Amino acid sequence: MADHTSEKSAKAAAERVAATKPRKATPKPQSGKAAKPTLLAGGNPQIAKAEGDAPVQAYIAAMPGWKSDIGRRLDAIIARTMPGVHKAVKWNSPFYGIKGQGWFLSFHVFTRYVKVTFFRGTSLRPLPPGESKHKEVRYLDIYEDQLDEAQFAAWVKQASQLPGERL
Repeated sequence: MADHTSEKSAKAAAERVAATKPRKATPKPQSGKAAKPTLLAGGNPQIAKAEGDAPVQAYIAAMPGWKSDIGRRLDAIIARTMPGVHKAVKWNSPFYGIKGQGWFLSFHVFTRYVKVTFFRGTSLRPLPPGESKHKEVRYLDIYEDQLDEAQFAAWVKQASQLPGERL
């Protein structure tokens, strides 16, 4: 009987040791498609920090619902107004600027709107409507079907001619 109890104790000890050993991850099958980005609070896409058009386009494609259309329109207006604009994704937001001179705007997805940040917004005319606790920053909140493309393009042109923000 003592042998049976010892055998049970040894088996239990072996199970405890096995439970503490790290297990190898089972590789997930590749479907050929890239995984969809995670949506953070408010539906903002989580995109890895990177420079260039590709991460910005990945961010825009991942924007939920009508916001993706707004993202495409903003990006197209910016690119048309500022040919050769420098693009990047930082802090889960697309940034636009002039290489070596800094960033002039970014945008970010929230639950009910897309917020455009003009880093030197207090120098724009007319002033973008959203105030900021930061001295020079102004915001434009874009709700569904409420983008004044002509005004936005005018602000982009003005903002691109100002010293950029070095972030």
